Amino acid sequence: MYTPNPMDTSDVKIPEELEPLMEMIARNTHEVWSAGRMDEGWTYGPARSDERKEHPGLVAYEELSEREKDYDRATSRETLKVILKLGYKITK
Repeated sequence: MYTPNPMDTSDVKIPEELEPLMEMIARNTHEVWSAGRMDEGWTYGPARSDERKEHPGLVAYEELSEREKDYDRATSRETLKVILKLGYKITK
């Protein structure tokens, strides 16, 4: 049986100057997800329907609710935290 074992990043704080990067990664995460769904034949629909391959999240990032954006932000945040925890430095 599989037991997830994510790296503990609770001690990592993302520096304020990386907040814009976190948002850009979140936006890109949504774009990658959307492109993948569309490549599989999914289209926008007001309610999710696996049968019709419709999903309400197939909209531009700006059109997502803050709750939906927070899902992508959580992925982005954890990615940055792992990078920092592993000792990498992020510079522009």
